[in-house]
Amino acid sequence: MTSTSNASNSSMPQHVAYTRMLAVGSLLGLIVLGLAWELLLAPLRPGGSWLALKVLPLCVPLAGLLKNRMYTYRWVSLLVWLYFTEGAVRAYSDRAPGNALALLEVVLCLLLFTACALHVRLRLKALPAATPNDFAHH
Repeated sequence: MTSTSNASNSSMPQHVAYTRMLAVGSLLGLIVLGLAWELLLAPLRPGGSWLALKVLPLCVPLAGLLKNRMYTYRWVSLLVWLYFTEGAVRAYSDRAPGNALALLEVVLCLLLFTACALHVRLRLKALPAATPNDFAHH
């Protein structure tokens, strides 16, 4: 017999699993980028800045994405626009290397949004195929 985690992963279509990996990877990328940016690569003040705390809200949904909770994918797709906005503003206003890091933040945000939106859509699309009787009356 397989374990429950293997059974749930094997029942997930490959393209849905790919969107999950992309979402988790881009979220982790945003966390690492935010810390490296504000502490090492281009901090606002020499020696690092308190702006590194901006990654804390990104750590909250990590557990939900790893547990594959649909609700988390939905609200992360909204939260990510705050980071996109910061990246867009700083890409325009910061000097190098901060502007390049901001562009990377924008790219990671777009990847995260796309992965979350596709994940929700593909999972909902695959759900009726897995359990057709559950949606017969809706």
